[in-house]
Amino acid sequence: MAALRPAYRRDLAAGTDRFFAAPSETCAWCGSDRLLTRLRTTDLLQHKPGRFTLDRCADCGHTFQNPRLTEEGLEFYYRDFYDGLGEQRMSGTFGGRTAMYRCRAEAMVPHDPAPKTWLDVGTGHGHFCAAARSVLPGTSFDGLDFTDGVELAAREGRVDHAYRGAFPALAPELAARYDVVSMFHYLEHSTDPDRELRAAHEAVRPGGHLLIEVPDPESRYARLLGRWWLPWLQPQHLHFMPVAGLRRRLTELGYTVVAEQHAEAHDPVDLLAAVWLALDHTAPREDAPWLPEPPGAVRRAARTAVLLAGVPALLTATLLDRFAVRPLSQRLGLCNAYRLVARRE
Repeated sequence: MAALRPAYRRDLAAGTDRFFAAPSETCAWCGSDRLLTRLRTTDLLQHKPGRFTLDRCADCGHTFQNPRLTEEGLEFYYRDFYDGLGEQRMSGTFGGRTAMYRCRAEAMVPHDPAPKTWLDVGTGHGHFCAAARSVLPGTSFDGLDFTDGVELAAREGRVDHAYRGAFPALAPELAARYDVVSMFHYLEHSTDPDRELRAAHEAVRPGGHLLIEVPDPESRYARLLGRWWLPWLQPQHLHFMPVAGLRRRLTELGYTVVAEQHAEAHDPVDLLAAVWLALDHTAPREDAPWLPEPPGAVRRAARTAVLLAGVPALLTATLLDRFAVRPLSQRLGLCNAYRLVARRE
C-alpha cells in the first residue's frame, strides 16, 4: 500500500476530469439521440474517486456509460482491480466457481458435442477453460485477454495457447481457426462491442458457434436494487445490451441464434451483493493506496463493527438468493444475465 500510494497521489493531483471523454449525445448502439439517464453512481467496489452515469436509449434500450472513460481512465480504474492488489481476491473469486463453468461448457453440447478448438475471449486466469475440459475432454482450449492473467493461465496449464492483446487486432491471425468462440461477461467491458462481434465472426469457422453471456439490463433486479445491483459494476462495465438488440445485431452480422438461456445464466448473488455493497459503502473505508492516508485504529475498529453488525443481513440475503429466488428467477424476471448460442453461417 505504502509503495503504491505516491503514484496514485500523482495521478489524482490534477483531478479526475481527464479520465472522462466528452458526453455522447447519441446512442452507442443505434445512433438515436433519445437518451435518458438511467443511473448515477460511484465506484462501489474499489471506492476510487469519480462519479459515473449510465444512459439508456429510449429507442433500442441499450444502456451505456456516458461520458465514457478515456484510455487514461480505463487504465486508472482497472489498475489493481483484476491484477496487482486485486489479483489474489479475483483469483479466489473466479477459481471457486467450477460448477458454473461446467454449466457454460454444457450449453454448447446440444449444438456441437465435440468441438476440436475453442477460444475463450476475456479468459482472465483461464479458470473456465480448466473446468470445461472435464465436459469436453477432446477439445483444445485457447485463451485471449489483454491482461497478464492469460499468460498465468498458460503457465498453469489452464489454456493450451495464450493470446495477449485486443481481440479485434488479433482476429486476422485467428481467421476461421475455431469451432467455438466464447465471451463470458466480456462484451460489457468492451469500448466497442460491435467490433468484438465482428472479430468473433472472423475467428469462428463457417458452421462454428459463438457463445455469449452478458448481464441483462432488463432484469427486474436492475430496477429494484438500483445502484446496489452488482452487474452495473461501475466504472468497469461500459455497455449493457438487451437480448433483443444483441440477437438482431448477431443476425445482421451473419449469425443464426440457435439458443437463448436466462435461468441457466443467472448467478444467485443479487441480494447478497446488494447488502454487502451497502454495508461496505456505509462503513469507514479499508486501506487503499488511492486514499490520502491509511485509516487509523478508530476507523478500522468502526469498520469491523459495521460489518459484524451486518452479518445477519448477509446470511439472510444468501438464503433468499439461493433457495427462495433462484427457483423462480426466470418466472419473476429476476435473472441477472442471459446466454446466447449463435451459429456462423
